[in-house]
Amino acid sequence: MWQRIQTLFLIIVVISLIGSIFLPIWYFTEASGKKHALYALHYTTKEASSNGETRVSAYMPYSITAMFAVAGATVAFISIGKFKNRYTQMKLGAFNSLLIAGTMASAVYFATQLSKTVGGGAFSLGLWLPGAAVVCNLLANQFIRRDERIVKDSDRLR
Repeated sequence: MWQRIQTLFLIIVVISLIGSIFLPIWYFTEASGKKHALYALHYTTKEASSNGETRVSAYMPYSITAMFAVAGATVAFISIGKFKNRYTQMKLGAFNSLLIAGTMASAVYFATQLSKTVGGGAFSLGLWLPGAAVVCNLLANQFIRRDERIVKDSDRLR
């Protein structure tokens, strides 16, 4: 299981999706010092005041991105354990591609909506990690298909 290259790619998928939950997707600092940050779990605004820092967080609907990311990481982890059944692994890989695409789509949607509302901002690493997960998931699927072809070819020779 661990010696197969697709297992390493699937581990990278899990790590990048979990990392995207905790890293900011988008951030913006206004001239007044008010800070906006979008994470996969929540949207936070921080404002410095005379009696300390005021922090306001909103979880819904922004946590949909985290739900997609957790589902994608879980499917990739389950796919690692299904190394004996390559057809199931290919189906899980295709389903995982849809989950990761949902993660990316919801992150981009919420970030652009906030960017329009606030008037600027910059994308951060939390948005780009699911892109790396897509690439690694596609490579894992390619190597799973290659293994299946090798097994079919060896069965034909027997």
